[in-house]
Amino acid sequence: MAIQSNLSKVHRRIESACESVGRNPSDVTLIAVSKLHSIDEIREAYDCGQRHFGESRLQEARQKIEELPSDIVWHFIGALQSNKAKKIASLFHVIHTISKTPQINAIEKAERRIEGLIEVNIADEPQKSGISVKQLDEIHQEVINSPYVHFRGLMTIGPVVTNAESMRPYFRELREQGTRLKADWLSMGMSGDFEVAIQEGASHVRVGTAIFGSRR
Repeated sequence: MAIQSNLSKVHRRIESACESVGRNPSDVTLIAVSKLHSIDEIREAYDCGQRHFGESRLQEARQKIEELPSDIVWHFIGALQSNKAKKIASLFHVIHTISKTPQINAIEKAERRIEGLIEVNIADEPQKSGISVKQLDEIHQEVINSPYVHFRGLMTIGPVVTNAESMRPYFRELREQGTRLKADWLSMGMSGDFEVAIQEGASHVRVGTAIFGSRR
């Protein structure tokens, strides 16, 4: 019951954020971040109507994908290792964390078309993956030239802040880069700041704790 209640609260927050800027809530896809949560918990969210789930570890996700209903849309949101990218591309529908040529080459070996987003390290934090804005055009060109990666947009994980409002300039910068590259999707915003992300144009928000509670 907690997951059902939490999902309802998250949907109300999405609706309120959309209303504040005149957006349609149906234009925002909620990705339930289910990493480190059980198959039973995912199934409970599924039974409440949730269909998009985000995982970040191949080994953990494989069993979930095999056992859970086939109409779930699986989003890979973790660090993308080139040596695992082929297998990830064979299992997931969307990969949010493309940032290097070897990853693209490995994805293509799966010979399966996936929806791809380029991960941008929007705040240029040295400890985080993703590319800088300066590198974006080069990787974008490689992605759009790929026969198996359908370029959909950009993704970012912003810096850790105490006030969600502090994320606004980073989300705005990603939106501006997305507009420049004619991106359809912007994957940005998590449990603590997704309202601001929606106000700045997010098409996909990645929410875990607000739905499933703290990870074990």
